[in-house]
Amino acid sequence: MKDITSLLGDDAEHLLSHRCTAIPAETLTLPGPDYVGQVFADTDRSAPVLRNYQTLLNSGRLGGSGYISILPVDQGIEHSAGASFAPNPRYFDPKNVVELAIEGGCNAICSTMGALGSVARRYAHKIPFMVKLNHNDALIYPTSYDQTLYGQVRQAYDMGAIAVGATVYFGSEGSRRQLQEISDAFQQAHELGMVTVLWTYLRNSAFTQGDTDYHLSADLTGQANHLGVTIKADIIKQKMAENNGGFNAVKVGKTHPKVYSELTTEHPIDLVRYQVANCYMGRIGLINSGGASTGEGDLQEAVRTAVINKRAGGMGLISGRKAFQRPMADGAALLHAIQDVYLDKDVTIA
Repeated sequence: MKDITSLLGDDAEHLLSHRCTAIPAETLTLPGPDYVGQVFADTDRSAPVLRNYQTLLNSGRLGGSGYISILPVDQGIEHSAGASFAPNPRYFDPKNVVELAIEGGCNAICSTMGALGSVARRYAHKIPFMVKLNHNDALIYPTSYDQTLYGQVRQAYDMGAIAVGATVYFGSEGSRRQLQEISDAFQQAHELGMVTVLWTYLRNSAFTQGDTDYHLSADLTGQANHLGVTIKADIIKQKMAENNGGFNAVKVGKTHPKVYSELTTEHPIDLVRYQVANCYMGRIGLINSGGASTGEGDLQEAVRTAVINKRAGGMGLISGRKAFQRPMADGAALLHAIQDVYLDKDVTIA
């Protein structure tokens, strides 16, 4: 706890002593050693899905805790390979990406069909594989945001992956097509016994109003999460909420005054607690994004994000650029620091 407190600095008291009263912890399903047995044994998921989910939770340094730490490296498509790997060119080679995930003690490595397929026979039995099925295209001009399938569920299964990931850009022009494609893909994955993970991101220029980016609004991202669990994602990945009031500012959809007066506050843990609540009150685990690398402050920012996610009732972090855009030893140490938050019994649910 001492290292975590020092890394949080002036935020330590604010984040470590907070208690959520709007949505109490007692109303949530929380991560734990028997999470699969407690939650997913009641669902219509097949026995192979439960087995693979448990395999995911039993792997890495967090194995047996109910929490997960995933290294995602699909940014070579999402942001261009140059933008992603120029700071550390060794990660153009997928072998080094997987080695970082292993060295970093992650529960799984998540990357593209091509990257993981290129090293599958060497590593698929050493660390759980999660194949990201769809991506944006960094070469489209003028820039547009859409997600296109780059491979099929069966290909991921055949390479030995136990999970698939996908993105739906809720609010975008192509969101309905993406929703249908990924709903079909997740059904196929479940039929093959694979775990499904959905990036429930928002994409619409109208979601930015003045200086406020409501792509990070608790109410809008919460609703995106609720849509994601509706198509039977087993895990939701969402950017951490930083503000609120998106429904009212953008004037989209319907909301309720109690969302803002009773169910949330301005505290960052309460904002993420609302994201968790929209994942069936924690029955579907929420992992937050680690965000972009900003340089020297990455370690402090990563630990802060982990503390907020854990205390809100989340299941873990998926952190990529902060880890792979630096030397491997430093990247592994950053991943360990994130994991240490989830292993620390003194960092409790708020």
